[in-house]
Amino acid sequence: METAALVAPVTALEFLQDAFLLSGEGPVLTVYSLQPHPKACASLSVLQHYRIHGIRPRHPSAFQPHSSVTGSYEKKKDGLSTTVEPSFCDLAVFGGKAVRLVRLHDGEHLRLEILGPLMELKDWALDVRWLSGDKHSLLCVAVAHNSVLLLDVSTGNALVQRSCVEGCLLYSALLLVHESWEDTVFIGGTVFNQLIVWKPGGGGESSDSDHKAPVERRLLGHSGVIFNISYLQEKGWLASASDDRSVRVWGVGALGGPEGDCGDLNPACLRVLYGHQARVFSVRLSPGKVFSAGEDGACLVWDCARGGNVVRRLKGHRAGGVRALAISEGTGDEATRARWVATGGADGGVRLWRVDESEERKEMMEDTETEKLTDLKFTGQGMPKVVCIAGGEDKNTGWSQCKFVVCTDQGIVYQYSDGQWETVWQGSPEFQSYCVMETTTISVKDSTVKANLCAVGNLSGSTQVFPISHPQYGILLTAGSGKIHSLIWQERGKSAYLLASGAKGLVYRWCIEVILSESCSLSLSVNSLPSFLLPPCAKRWLTASVCLHSTSEGSLWVCGDRRGSLLLFQEGGKSEKEKGDKGETDKGLLKQTEENGSNGDRKNEVTDLTLEPLSCLFGVHGKQGITSVYEYQGLLYSTGRDGCVRVFRVHPTSPEKGEESRKNSNGGSTENRGGLQLEVLRVQRACKGMEWLERVLILKPEIPEEEEEEEVTDECENQYKVKQQNSTEKLEVTLEEGFRGEEVQKGNKGREARFAILGFHAVHFVVWDPVKQERLLAVPCGGGHRSWSLWPIHRGIWNGYGALVFIKQGAVLASQPPGEALNLAGSAGRTGGWCLREGVHGRGIGCVCRLGRIRGIRNDIQTGTTENLSGAEGRDRFKDEVRGMERDTEQWEIVVTGGEDTSLTVLAVHPHSGSVKVLSVITDHISSIRTVTAVTRETQSQSLSALLVSAGGRAQMQCYRLVISYDSHRLAPSCQVIQVASHRLDEQWERRRNRHKTVKMDPETRYMSVAVVDDRTDCVLLALACSDGAVRLFSVSEVKHQIVLLWENFYHQRCVLSVATCSLEDGKGNRYKLLFSAATDGKIAVWDLTAASSSSTDTNPPIPCLEIPAHQSGVNSLAVWAEKLGQQGGGCLVTVASGGDDGQLTVSTIRVQYPEDGNTGGNSGLLQISQQTQPQSNLRPHLNSQFHIPLAHAAPLTALKLLSPGLMVSSSSDQRVCLWSICSSGIRHRGALYSHVADAAGLAVWEGQAKQGNEKRKSWFESEQDIAIWGGRGCQTGLETMGKTVEGKTGGRFSEDKRTADEGREPDEAASKTDDLICKMSDEKGEETASECRNPTETDSGGTGGRNFKTSCERRKKIEKTGWVLVCGQGFQLLQVRNTER
Repeated sequence: METAALVAPVTALEFLQDAFLLSGEGPVLTVYSLQPHPKACASLSVLQHYRIHGIRPRHPSAFQPHSSVTGSYEKKKDGLSTTVEPSFCDLAVFGGKAVRLVRLHDGEHLRLEILGPLMELKDWALDVRWLSGDKHSLLCVAVAHNSVLLLDVSTGNALVQRSCVEGCLLYSALLLVHESWEDTVFIGGTVFNQLIVWKPGGGGESSDSDHKAPVERRLLGHSGVIFNISYLQEKGWLASASDDRSVRVWGVGALGGPEGDCGDLNPACLRVLYGHQARVFSVRLSPGKVFSAGEDGACLVWDCARGGNVVRRLKGHRAGGVRALAISEGTGDEATRARWVATGGADGGVRLWRVDESEERKEMMEDTETEKLTDLKFTGQGMPKVVCIAGGEDKNTGWSQCKFVVCTDQGIVYQYSDGQWETVWQGSPEFQSYCVMETTTISVKDSTVKANLCAVGNLSGSTQVFPISHPQYGILLTAGSGKIHSLIWQERGKSAYLLASGAKGLVYRWCIEVILSESCSLSLSVNSLPSFLLPPCAKRWLTASVCLHSTSEGSLWVCGDRRGSLLLFQEGGKSEKEKGDKGETDKGLLKQTEENGSNGDRKNEVTDLTLEPLSCLFGVHGKQGITSVYEYQGLLYSTGRDGCVRVFRVHPTSPEKGEESRKNSNGGSTENRGGLQLEVLRVQRACKGMEWLERVLILKPEIPEEEEEEEVTDECENQYKVKQQNSTEKLEVTLEEGFRGEEVQKGNKGREARFAILGFHAVHFVVWDPVKQERLLAVPCGGGHRSWSLWPIHRGIWNGYGALVFIKQGAVLASQPPGEALNLAGSAGRTGGWCLREGVHGRGIGCVCRLGRIRGIRNDIQTGTTENLSGAEGRDRFKDEVRGMERDTEQWEIVVTGGEDTSLTVLAVHPHSGSVKVLSVITDHISSIRTVTAVTRETQSQSLSALLVSAGGRAQMQCYRLVISYDSHRLAPSCQVIQVASHRLDEQWERRRNRHKTVKMDPETRYMSVAVVDDRTDCVLLALACSDGAVRLFSVSEVKHQIVLLWENFYHQRCVLSVATCSLEDGKGNRYKLLFSAATDGKIAVWDLTAASSSSTDTNPPIPCLEIPAHQSGVNSLAVWAEKLGQQGGGCLVTVASGGDDGQLTVSTIRVQYPEDGNTGGNSGLLQISQQTQPQSNLRPHLNSQFHIPLAHAAPLTALKLLSPGLMVSSSSDQRVCLWSICSSGIRHRGALYSHVADAAGLAVWEGQAKQGNEKRKSWFESEQDIAIWGGRGCQTGLETMGKTVEGKTGGRFSEDKRTADEGREPDEAASKTDDLICKMSDEKGEETASECRNPTETDSGGTGGRNFKTSCERRKKIEKTGWVLVCGQGFQLLQVRNTER
């Protein structure tokens, strides 16, 4: 077994000047290049099964990086450059009880090289430093029991070991070394919440190893253990991060140095910094700032010199906290020095920020709240009612150039510019007491000038439209005779649509253009368009609208009304022309009305054609209305005051489906006449208490694609363009069209983007990230029911900063002073920073499910050294090591993980490069996710579709349809999530009124495990194990979008931990379903669900037909498979493997007789039962044999999976992944691998395709070959097999049935199915090992077993099957298993 991909908490970060960032993730050391753009360059596993906790470069200031130097490198045979000699830097990497030296080569390509063997210590290493003055390679190592070692790295021996008189346990340590051992000063954070300072060298008599050094200084003040220590020699500051959520800065004076000073006699505490909401793990010091990171996932930048305030808050990691922190030396002088700040999270992510020392503002825009508000001091007449930002959608308009437009209750429009309020337009008395106003920016026709338009509506149906710069050229539009409820602008190139929602559900529309006359004056050109007619309902007016691009069917409009309905309108196209020609006024899409449209100076009367909706989702957002509709990359996003964001699309339907949807529609839905309908894909809720949502903003990508393309070398870029020109042009045309052309008819294969939610949470206006569950911006505006406007909103993108203008109690307020320039310098300064490696789950992963494999066309770039494989960014790695380029296919494994952070993550894993991409994050669960399963149907090699079911705490179950396809434009998979249904057992309780006044007697039920019983065409049957002692059967209907509970049975009377299913088929083609359930009492129950699977209407719960005692305590996992017997034996054998809390592995064999078999199995009690009576149990299973391995793992066994016939994989919290061979004579341990994933809980296995040839791929985890444990001769202690049979002797009937099943096989085929090790090991151990590894049953069947085994090994050298094992816990690890074929 070897590791192919790893995602684990990042526990070590270190900068190498300002050129490179070194990170430690598990045992893997990764190098990121920061110039010209941050990217991963090389990775190597260096600490075997230890986790890296620190990286110490030797002479970092003398290292001269050449990677950023422009030029070419010409290589000789010896590998050296003729122009620039490659430089290198030695690194001391430590973690756990191990230290290792690694050399970083910086030549043509970055390369990591292991210099020596792994040096294992007897105690935990807390800090390691190089002795700079010594010519030999000597290391000072601080260990956990308050001792310091002087280590000779050339031999690996400890030359000196010195302890302190206070021999307590340490949580943190810091070594200050100069040139010699005598100058070393040690600072330790003890378990007693103290900081102690002492000298390991000391000189004279005190340098003896047997003499314990005294404590020189003691710092008291913390009320919790100390996790990290940092020292700044320039200021004489010492900083400590503690479990008490505080950071303390001490004035200790000069520590260390040439004479090994211990600082001031009485060090004082200068600052106590409280700002973190949880434990503080790391702290770093710079001359003007203090950087701290903790469990709350935030990195705080403190201004220690000016009062100790937080000047910046860096957040970008998911739940779980920041485990590693590093700051660079920076560039520039002391006052304006800019530094890199890197954070590594428990989610496995690495993020990078740029921080300037000159930042003095107390709060930056990354802070969650902006408490300071600016009063614009409105001086106009009347009370401000509506406020808008003129030009806010123009990307070239900065915050300091923005102009605010306010309309008062006196019908007067004012503009705020340069600190002054001026009157723009004063309306007639009809515009007093009530008005609605909206602004937009459009380009002037035949000019590059842009004009800001303003529209104001009143109670009498009139709307005044005018340019803000030239209000005298405005026009008056008439929209009926009733109240104008709302005005909506919709841009379209050089023109803009204006929608006015009037009385009786009529929405009047105009197309407006701005024309520049010869006298440089502006005039408006208005064309009337057919009106929209909203369905009859209360609150019948429009609140949101978006125009989709023109198609062959005409223009499509998606609108939202105040009743909470989504409407689809079609303008133009064939249907309108045909119905208009035929004069169908009542039954068609068009209706004649008697309204006269007025377009200003044009007095001609126009017949207003009214359009009815093609499709309607009535009340989809509740009764409080829809607030916005937004289109992005082919998908639509709507928000409402129900606290939900709905992702939907325009979907084509056949006439039959359209008629069915019309019948099944919730009242008020109109007929689907155009073959198009609105289809909701998924629903995303905001945080608790955030019900009033206003709109969505698309989150800007972490690293723009333009920057990624610049990273490719010129040679690679030119070659790429030559080979990909034709296909790229076609792809760009298809993707740029988005919603254009025939994409609507093809199903709008859009990809859902990450978005932020704008809305009101209590008294704050909030920008909320639903994936990271954190605020991006919060302004205390007083809550909803007010007019507001946000800058910038260009193209609906959130750039990481913003400013809000709103009205509160008659005042116009702004969250930022209007005169200041509001932006964040550089893309690295935005919220979230640069994402060098994307995180997955911040907390533990409890379950995993593999969906399948998709293939895509890629550019296969040949690389030189495979030691530099990067596990972070596969694409950057390919571009960085270009040798050649050829067309090839790549394979991505699609998996879904569910964790304690209540989120589901859809991942694409590239096994050969170790690249991991997050496709989608689903956050619909309200509690931890315990189990997940899927029903997958592979449609094509480049796409797959899966029905995903997840369940967990609070008795909640969610069902989704996942459509994964290969995006040829981004050269990566993409995922679309479609929400099918959801279910909770206590839904009635949630709907009960005044439930806070009553006590809920039933405890919260948790779903522990789920299994698919039957996959039908109309529904899917699921069996769930529940913590309340019940086994429940559910029916999931994708067509009806519902989950129905069929029956429940409390047979176990205690928590049911796991369920598994097995399908059987007799010789006549009859199918049977068996369900296996296991509880905390260690017993396994067998259920016959044949009748339940044949009829979904049967609600009578069955009774278990067999109970198997397997464990002394809870059974955490089950693995079931069946094997047919020969015609003489009849029936089949079902093998059940189980793992429990007792660490035991049990394999039980059940013999099942089919009903038509009669008494062929020798059991006279088996009766012939007709199919018409349908008894509760048609099958008669009984236990045949059972085998145990009491000490399979040193901890509870958490998961079991069958990798191939006879080969099983188990995982445990002891961080071992074991392989087991299952045969007729028992269980045999084949091998084990130490996993780098802590708290292993989920497991997924699958077989890969056969590979031709005997080539061996070099792994980037080369050192794991030393720690793989393979089963040798005989059985090991603690793994002895204990077997027993229920009928007869060991292997009696079972062995006969097994031989009967194998009689028809060829000799070579039978030999190829043996329980052997890897062929390489078999060749080394010879004939004796081969005979021991054979199946005993096959050995007795003939005397040519040894010869057949050799033949099989030679054959497997040509055709080799590969198995994959994915272990999940605190991160996940993908393992590759060679030669899974038996």
